[in-house]
Amino acid sequence: MGKVVLYSTVSVDGFIADDNDQPGPLFDWLSSGDVPLDEAGQLKVSQASYEHTRAYWDQIGVTVVGRHVFDLTDGWDGTPPSGIDHVVIVSHRPAPEGWRPEAPFHFADGVDAAMTTAQELAGDRTVEVAAGDVGGQMLAAGLVDEVAMDVAPVVLGTGKRFFGSVIAQHLLEDPDVVIASNRVLHLRYRVRR
Repeated sequence: MGKVVLYSTVSVDGFIADDNDQPGPLFDWLSSGDVPLDEAGQLKVSQASYEHTRAYWDQIGVTVVGRHVFDLTDGWDGTPPSGIDHVVIVSHRPAPEGWRPEAPFHFADGVDAAMTTAQELAGDRTVEVAAGDVGGQMLAAGLVDEVAMDVAPVVLGTGKRFFGSVIAQHLLEDPDVVIASNRVLHLRYRVRR
């Protein structure tokens, strides 16, 4: 079974989007270099960010998101982002009416069911959990192995928190990845068990 990584780009004050779900300058690092990160060449990063991010993306088998993210993105039009094989959506509601049943999207009622489905689909590849409310719930439930943050040099002040509504203390190990790059600091922490 692969590891479970809670991930997002985050402001230095801990937000993944503003109060209106807009990332603002958080993703400036994805256009701050000259090395194409995606096949279309729309994302261009520094060499250091490319080596770190491409290696991470290539390990992901499944991404778990909440229904809010699914709705905001219109389900990515039925095509998982960044070449990911499957997306698991944590939702108490079924798939939207007219949703294509052949699309590699799976709806699960709760974080435990979502993780079970995600791990079955991912096999020995990484299960990525999007930061925010669902990510915080999975951390609180002890389902996360690592926390990965791409810290952007911006202060949003308010907005959607990286760890959602988590209020309990959770200890992480010292960072085992620290990569400074253009407009971003890539960090990875193992969750202390």
